[in-house]
Amino acid sequence: MTDADERDLAGGRWWQSLVEERNPVDLKTDQPHSARMYDYFLGGKDNFPADREAAEQSLAAFPNLRVVARENRAFLARTVRYLAGEVGIRQFLDIGTGIPTSPNLHEIAQGVAPDARVVYADNDPIVLTHARALLTGTSQGATAYLDVDVRDVESILGSAELRDTLDVTKPVALSLIALFHFVPDSDDPYGIVRRLVDALPTGSYLALSHVTADEDPGWEQVAETYRSRGIPLQPRTREQVGRFFDGLELVEPGVQVVHRWRPDGTAAGLSDLEVSNYGAVGRKV
Repeated sequence: MTDADERDLAGGRWWQSLVEERNPVDLKTDQPHSARMYDYFLGGKDNFPADREAAEQSLAAFPNLRVVARENRAFLARTVRYLAGEVGIRQFLDIGTGIPTSPNLHEIAQGVAPDARVVYADNDPIVLTHARALLTGTSQGATAYLDVDVRDVESILGSAELRDTLDVTKPVALSLIALFHFVPDSDDPYGIVRRLVDALPTGSYLALSHVTADEDPGWEQVAETYRSRGIPLQPRTREQVGRFFDGLELVEPGVQVVHRWRPDGTAAGLSDLEVSNYGAVGRKV
């Protein structure tokens, strides 16, 4: 049996266990969900008709959404390899985990450094239950899962999961990949990031990606599709994305459309319009 077969089998057992629970989690499958729509864009199986309908309407407005999702995952992989490999980071806090899609952050980090320790955080039961079922790390390292909203910074920083898994007196890589375009200005996204970074020691890093309408106004139609279904989505400009890194030392090449951040040749030929997603890594000094 291949690793993919084992994951599919484990996923099947997970879905069955949800059905059999006496008090099952309400997954609200009649409503589209951003994590399940993202899973659909990546070609995953953990989505429902409402997710697919909303995703297809979004694709009609911006046909490159599958490219955006794929290149966002590739950016995650490159940033983690850079941080675990070139920088030597051994601790990661990934907020807004999303439905597990291999390779996951801990697989990448522990592939470089088997003793890497990862805390995943999300506030969606479908994500966390799936993560607990399918994400297992190396015996030398550690993985933990935290049920929390990114806006509840105090609960994140004060959680037993974080405290028992990471040593926050040593550098931590904070991963906020494709998350903050779902945090509107009214929720003070810059303040949230600042409070998270302020709690980490010097030598820590922030990795962040964020969709943009700079290259194609079609993103505004995508945002309206999401918002009409109760999912806040706010594309931001390059300057606005750069503000998340205020006070940090940007790692070269700075804020870039993600396929241009330390490219590895796999995205040759893609345009900025097709990718429409900024990303960067910054160091706390």
